[in-house]
Amino acid sequence: MPVIQKDPTFGMGNLIKFNPLANWTSKQVWDYIRENNVPYNKLHEKGYVSIGCEPCTRPTLPGQHEREGRWWWEDATKKECGLHAGNVKK
Repeated sequence: MPVIQKDPTFGMGNLIKFNPLANWTSKQVWDYIRENNVPYNKLHEKGYVSIGCEPCTRPTLPGQHEREGRWWWEDATKKECGLHAGNVKK
């Protein structure tokens, strides 16, 4: 089931965010990619399992959560970019 959210911070308070894969596991995503020949970023094969901008992304080690490769200097509860309402400073 896709996740649909209204984001009051952006778009004059009426931005709708739609994430059709929000409830899929990583395995489900990769099974779909392989079964349907969906193109993907080749950095995934080099350990970059969560890809963002260059200075904020590094490869993860075996056993690490996929988000540990992003914003590693931040508190674990605040690992999101500025596109999310919770990080907007008023």
